[in-house]
Amino acid sequence: MTDLAFTLSKLLWFPARPGHFALILGFIGLFMIWRGRRSGRWLILLSLGFFALLVVTPMNQWLLLPLEDRFPRPAAAPAHVDGIIVLGGAVEQNITEARGIPSLNGAAERMTEGVILARRYPDARLVFTGGQGSFVHGGLTEADVARQLWTGMGVDPTRVIYEDQARNTHENAVNTYRLVQPKPGQVWLLVTSASHMPRSVAVFRAAGFRDIVPWPVNYRTGYTWAAQFDAPFPERLGQFEWGFREWLGLIAYRLMGRTESVLPDRTPAAP
Repeated sequence: MTDLAFTLSKLLWFPARPGHFALILGFIGLFMIWRGRRSGRWLILLSLGFFALLVVTPMNQWLLLPLEDRFPRPAAAPAHVDGIIVLGGAVEQNITEARGIPSLNGAAERMTEGVILARRYPDARLVFTGGQGSFVHGGLTEADVARQLWTGMGVDPTRVIYEDQARNTHENAVNTYRLVQPKPGQVWLLVTSASHMPRSVAVFRAAGFRDIVPWPVNYRTGYTWAAQFDAPFPERLGQFEWGFREWLGLIAYRLMGRTESVLPDRTPAAP
């Protein structure tokens, strides 16, 4: 069942991706007009309208803001931390394999923050979780790239658990819980992108990390005019698609029973 859900999520995302879906509508509309059906112009207008709205409004920000604001970073860093969990999604294993050096993407703050926290809390256990999350991949996992990068940055490899089987956030949580077996009262930080934090917190709580402490990074939103309109169109489209996927993931995880609510509470429920 888990393999089927993973496969369907990858197959269905291609046509459901907003940019792809808008283009598909536009091409269907063109085909209908070519076949003499004037109603196709409405599909073309819908397609162009979506892209036009991305240009003239910050709707990418509107989609991401509720996600990024759900779990702010603690005002004061915990005095003691037992463990730090860094989610994959920031490394490019295929480019790393092709070029021979660790390659990062736009979520690189996950990796740099992991090193910062590891130095701030030298006695904390450090976990990186990430395997292969795509159909087309080479021999390296995300954990392999993380090991190369963090070892090169001076992180002692003996203090890091590299979980290399997870293909999605649900498996990140389940596999990590099985590996570390957190005890009641322990403080575990969860490091991932701010917009990904609601789904991550929800699934980690469901997996058994009831008191996980969100430590968001990689913010992409703001409340100033410059923050909302400065990004070029390709970046706006990417942000909108990321936000759409997160909301879709929140709903899907709830329907699949992987979380206890669509949006997790800001504070964990009492045991």
